[in-house]
Amino acid sequence: MTSPGLLFSPLLASRGIPHAFTTRTGGVSAAPFDSLNFGNPMDLPLGQPRDPVSSIRENFRRVLDAIGLPGREVVQVYQVHGPRAHIFTPGSPSRDRRAIASSQPRDAAAPPVPACSTSTEQELDFKADALVTNDASRAVAVRVADCCPVLIASADGSVVAAVHAGWRGVVSDVVSAAVSAMATLLPRAAGMPLVAAIGPCIGPSHFEVGPEVATEFTRRFGHAEHVRPHADPSAAALGKRFIDLQSALAEQLRGAGVASLDTIAACTASDPARFFSHRRDKGVTGRMIGLIAPRAAT
Repeated sequence: MTSPGLLFSPLLASRGIPHAFTTRTGGVSAAPFDSLNFGNPMDLPLGQPRDPVSSIRENFRRVLDAIGLPGREVVQVYQVHGPRAHIFTPGSPSRDRRAIASSQPRDAAAPPVPACSTSTEQELDFKADALVTNDASRAVAVRVADCCPVLIASADGSVVAAVHAGWRGVVSDVVSAAVSAMATLLPRAAGMPLVAAIGPCIGPSHFEVGPEVATEFTRRFGHAEHVRPHADPSAAALGKRFIDLQSALAEQLRGAGVASLDTIAACTASDPARFFSHRRDKGVTGRMIGLIAPRAAT
């Protein structure tokens, strides 16, 4: 059996915090989701077969086994590109049972579907883009395919967060929401330093945006460091620019008080052998995850 292709943060690893950023290799899913896939895009073309839930579950099993968390419950949410963080404490529900019990049609209350959301069995989970937990029986995960996964942990590894951040998440400062939620679980350790890892995402040489997105970034940060000029004069004349998600997130994490962080400098759009990419593959592609779990007490 092929081992799953995983990337690790040296910073988180040095503190013994279980985590991983997945690639697309080492799983069981068939093309176009080959092979370590964790979700089905909801905007797949009519007639396009979906990746079976059984394959996604096996992919999760392989990753958990590889990082020493066999059988651990993985909690996910319904991602909506917003600033909300959801906290999972010991004994709290993993899913919104009210939505499941609703008499409305399955999709009636669903919000517009962003590029990185999926329609796996977690479709009716809580709506959020940051997951925070102090429950050592669980791991939290976010799904991505060009958006950026961010993993955050307290210095002692007792509280962790997984964050899904596309450009909307950056503009709405979802990482600060995650840090604030983590602080509520550390009442006796006020000021405890946090550490973070920024995972692979679409890089600044491929993340072309229109003037409305460039304007939002300039408004949010007040400078042009994360908004890069377009080399094509005709595109530049139309207001198109390139966005650096990872550098913007690093600035926000530092501003939120994260003491140390590292970045895995890899571009999902430019490396089809290693990564899924929603933009490169025009939506017909799989999903990777960023996953993290509290360190078990010793």
